[in-house]
Amino acid sequence: MGTQAIRDFDLWEKHAPGMPEGETVKIHYYPAAEKRGDGCAVIFAGGAYAFRTAFEDDGYARFLNDAGLDAFVVDYRVAPAKFPYPLLDARRAVRFVRANAEAFGLDPHKIAVMGSSAGGHLAALVSTYRPKIDGEGEDELDRVDPTPDLQILCYPVIDLCPPYTHGGSADNLLGEGHSEELAASLTPSRIADEKTPRAFIWHTSSDPSVNVMNSYGYAAKLRELNIPLEMHIYPLGGHGLGLADEGDRAIPHVADWSARLVEFLKLSEYLKKF
Repeated sequence: MGTQAIRDFDLWEKHAPGMPEGETVKIHYYPAAEKRGDGCAVIFAGGAYAFRTAFEDDGYARFLNDAGLDAFVVDYRVAPAKFPYPLLDARRAVRFVRANAEAFGLDPHKIAVMGSSAGGHLAALVSTYRPKIDGEGEDELDRVDPTPDLQILCYPVIDLCPPYTHGGSADNLLGEGHSEELAASLTPSRIADEKTPRAFIWHTSSDPSVNVMNSYGYAAKLRELNIPLEMHIYPLGGHGLGLADEGDRAIPHVADWSARLVEFLKLSEYLKKF
């Protein structure tokens, strides 16, 4: 199927809050060449909140396009930018897609967020964090609901508090020496509520960087809240595998996750079943 020409948009017309005049945050629209549904995914790549990994944004977007789903990749801010800016960007991205859903031929109530590692934390955070944050409320777009309708989490960082946190992600997002109270307030497994959207989660039990207990803990919280979820834990494989189908990241058994996701998207009516 493939991808049509990629289009770039500014999330703020003049400048993003916290950035110099004239500087803003980009979102990249990847339209599927043969759309098979009216849902979409907004993608946040991993990189410990220090950088964004290309095969976890462009790679995922093209995979979803091949399945017939539109995708958006967000150049959310990373270190030295700290909280709340990555979350501000993520919320703005969901708002932008929802506000322009008709123009993109999408259902405004079928917006998924997708993220790997620290990007998984950001996807889970935009799904669970409710308070208003600095920089919001400056224009009409900020009145749009920023909560997605579905979350897709790939080997996600969830805990910003010990014992299972990924220290680099926590320090890059919150700053070294951050308080445990702040970390707890930004840990999705602690702040999830009944408004949290359904989830698809996958992880490897042998992940040496982000402990699989991040995924188990979040899944347990969602079950407690009666939030529908599907989770796949694979027995072997390192961290940062992406689609698990290229080079030293190729693990056929783990690569099965992408086929499972397509079926989940059909079940959730983001993709047609035929």
